[in-house]
Amino acid sequence: MNIPAPNQPAADRMPGCTFCAIAAGEVPALRFYEDDHAVAFMDRLPMTVGHCLVIPRRHVTDIWELTDDDAAHVMQAARRVAGLVRERLKPVGVNLLNNNGAAADQTQFHFHIHVIPRYGRDRLLHPWERIFAPAGEIESAYRKLSAPDPEARTAAAPPS
Repeated sequence: MNIPAPNQPAADRMPGCTFCAIAAGEVPALRFYEDDHAVAFMDRLPMTVGHCLVIPRRHVTDIWELTDDDAAHVMQAARRVAGLVRERLKPVGVNLLNNNGAAADQTQFHFHIHVIPRYGRDRLLHPWERIFAPAGEIESAYRKLSAPDPEARTAAAPPS
């Protein structure tokens, strides 16, 4: 069932973006959830039965363009959609997946979260391959990530 979309300001859309057109109701999609900020619809190339996508209405390319407000709204929608999937499709689990950049397999450059129901031994046995990190690599990454941010200290310091 397609749900009619509210009017979406042109400033929030990217010309030629399929997901913007879906959010605006201009391209057919099997939409089953929407609110003022997000839309959910079925993936046309599903990994499992019930695989769907949650997108912000406003065009955002990836996680780095997502505002805190957009992030909160799209995650709330993803949680609601995951609840619908759990209640109505009865999977044994669910993956929420987001790819950012071509190197991470992002193919639609409009931010989206995949909601992928898991049914036990489905075809997604291991969505990624794990390896043991070389000695010191985890600690090295930790030191880089936990180091104080010079810009944060400057912004937090009182004016002199």
